[in-house]
Amino acid sequence: MLDSASHALRDLMLDAGVATETQLNEMEEEQSRSGKSLFEVVTDFGMISEIDLMRLIADNLGSEVVDLENIIIPPEVIALMEPNTARTYGAVPVEFSDNILKVALRDPLNFQLHDDLRFIQGTDIIPLVALPEQIDNAIEKYYPPDMSTVRDILEALRQEEGKEIKVEDIDLSNGSEAPIVMYVDAVISQAIKDKASDIHFEPFEKEFRIRYRVDGALYEMPPPPLSLAAAIISRIKILSNLDISERRIPQDGRIQKRYAGRPVDLRVSCLPTTHGESVVLRVLDRTVVNLELDALGMSKPVLDKLRELIHLPNGILLVTGPTGSGKTTTLYSALREINVIGDKLLTAEDPVEYDIEGIIQVPINDAVGMTFNKALRAFLRQDPDRILVGEIRDFETAQTAIEASLTGHFVFSTLHTNDSAGAVTRLVDMGVEPFLICSSLVGVLAQRLIRRVCSNCRTPYTPSDEELMRLDLERSDIGERKFYYGRGCPVCNHTGYKGRKAIVELLVVNQDIVELISSNAPTSLIQEKARENGMITVREDGLMAILNGETTVDEVLRYT
Repeated sequence: MLDSASHALRDLMLDAGVATETQLNEMEEEQSRSGKSLFEVVTDFGMISEIDLMRLIADNLGSEVVDLENIIIPPEVIALMEPNTARTYGAVPVEFSDNILKVALRDPLNFQLHDDLRFIQGTDIIPLVALPEQIDNAIEKYYPPDMSTVRDILEALRQEEGKEIKVEDIDLSNGSEAPIVMYVDAVISQAIKDKASDIHFEPFEKEFRIRYRVDGALYEMPPPPLSLAAAIISRIKILSNLDISERRIPQDGRIQKRYAGRPVDLRVSCLPTTHGESVVLRVLDRTVVNLELDALGMSKPVLDKLRELIHLPNGILLVTGPTGSGKTTTLYSALREINVIGDKLLTAEDPVEYDIEGIIQVPINDAVGMTFNKALRAFLRQDPDRILVGEIRDFETAQTAIEASLTGHFVFSTLHTNDSAGAVTRLVDMGVEPFLICSSLVGVLAQRLIRRVCSNCRTPYTPSDEELMRLDLERSDIGERKFYYGRGCPVCNHTGYKGRKAIVELLVVNQDIVELISSNAPTSLIQEKARENGMITVREDGLMAILNGETTVDEVLRYT
């Protein structure tokens, strides 16, 4: 269903002869499918340029087009509008005189929005038309979100705490119920600003907790009143097009949001619990993830060997590690490196996390029978050169991946094992014959993600005997080297850590390893032989990171 602004734009384009009824119906379908605004879809379709469409809207409103990137807005004009109002209504005040405020609006054809702003500002409003990206950039420039914004909105929420609140009585679909709508928007914006990977909304018997994960660690935000938990969860469900009346079964959805002019994808998971629905938002912000192999923080010998493996014409490369260890990022980085016009690359993922130009990506959907194995079998009829299978979960997928590698394809995939040698045992446990593993597997990369010490507040110290003992090191092993920790500063949010790096071990399947696999050797023997051949373990890689001043003792002991 179209909102009022989209209806107005539709009628405007029909009257101007820009598009036919049929074309507009197609664009509305695309709008519904993609989650974009009708303005974005229309310009994507190439029916009319952005500037011509803006002029058409401005002429209809008796207004003008404004270029926010090339004008200077006086601070006193910016101060006329509250940050919450600007963010909620997608509005940027540009000029004020004679009790008339000219405002650039992200949704200039939403006439209800004009009335709301007149009431809030207490002045006459003249809407101006600007590019949506410029408005987003201007809001982030002039009204950056911070924790004080969240706390201000919390105060407004607490005013409501004493009242009996029913979700069905609250209009959660737009900005009219300002405190709750603005609170959810502020929490999401703050988490994106702090480069969080996940946002957790957790109901308990006596509190409603909100936490977000940055660099693998969870941090708590100021909690809202427990009585508003249902309304906040319902707002998130509306944003992600989920059924707000269904609270008995898990639901999955997505929210597409713009932050600082860039698109950010949020994957939403709702889970019914004893005290209400627990909701987790996975933040997929491409600007935060650097999909370059060099950015992963691997040592040069490992990186050189990994590059050598991924350029092989056929074989299987497995990346192993627990959930959240950066396996997907490593695989994406490897794919980007080998993504050339002369090769066809196909991926099967659950879900597709980042779109990569030039790679055909297929989402897995078990509910309709689109499994990893079925996707992989279909891939073999698509004439690929490189294939990524998100995860090998069963014998059938493992068997098909091996068939693909033996017929001249290079296959990337992941397994959940603690170390690289354990991947071989895991495949055998699935039922794969050792001789097939020997003829297809070229390498296994096991990895963990550890937090880097903040470079701004990094402080050297001499490690204690107890710390060295926990690391199985002698004082002579480190000589005069210092260890480092982060004191905590505004740059790292007073955590002492900023960013993460991978610590890895790369098992290369050479003749020695092949002989051990063929004889069904235990994991410990394969690990030992790999180390004899020069493999550095995850723990040893972590120790080097400590000695290089990149991380702390606690981080390495926590993950290895």
